[in-house]
Amino acid sequence: MTDRRFLRAARGIAHDSLAGALDGHRLTAGTWWRVAAPLADLCDSPGGMRDRQLLMGTRFCVLTRDADHAFGFDGDDGYCGWLDTQALADDQPPTHWVAAPATHLYPAPDIKTRERATVSIGARLRVTDRSGAFATTPAGHVPARHLRPLGDWRADPVAVARDLLGTPYLWGGNSRDGIDCSGLVQVARRACGLACPPDSDLQRAMAGTDVVPGAEEPGDLIFWAGHVGMVSAPGRLIHANAHHMAVVEEDLEPAIARIAATGSAVLRRLRP
Repeated sequence: MTDRRFLRAARGIAHDSLAGALDGHRLTAGTWWRVAAPLADLCDSPGGMRDRQLLMGTRFCVLTRDADHAFGFDGDDGYCGWLDTQALADDQPPTHWVAAPATHLYPAPDIKTRERATVSIGARLRVTDRSGAFATTPAGHVPARHLRPLGDWRADPVAVARDLLGTPYLWGGNSRDGIDCSGLVQVARRACGLACPPDSDLQRAMAGTDVVPGAEEPGDLIFWAGHVGMVSAPGRLIHANAHHMAVVEEDLEPAIARIAATGSAVLRRLRP
């Protein structure tokens, strides 16, 4: 109830799941929409600081509005915040997801046409038809080879994370255009159908087996205060970090030593 990220209340309006828990709030069931923009910033206030990003196809429950911004929570994590209402459209269920690092939306099923937008791995689209090598969606035409049906997941989170090597570091980022440490872990695990919350403190609290130093295996997670990385191979780490300002793969022990020099020790080694 005290964690702002999950408190479904703002400006005197609260979700009806909080009935009896908050005084002085008008309750509402909210209205479900879908993120129709390639990417939408979820902010702590209208036009404020970005907490996370929501990918195309994410379900979002609007509880209240303020001019051109809406407050609510996403259907995957229950993460609360404000986003631009122009990013929202009707709640039409998706059928496929982007399994490549990124793809393009085209106005026609022709690679020579100018793309409309770039869409990142993990985005969900509603495929309505097929035209040659392209899938038709309400947002445009997408190379079909970049899509998979929902439920047809990739096999290896490390391979997904490696697909994002070189992606610029972006605080609160969740896409190929820019990503942060917890965003990388979430994208990599969700692409494989594995549960994963959005922020590193929540990921650190996931159930699993604690691993002793030196026994890490690919896919294990290593946590510091405010940071997380994924073990990619024995003695190797892949992570989005502000030191390199990018997603990099590097030797684990030098990374641990560099981060320790900033005053941050390893808090947990987890096999989720």
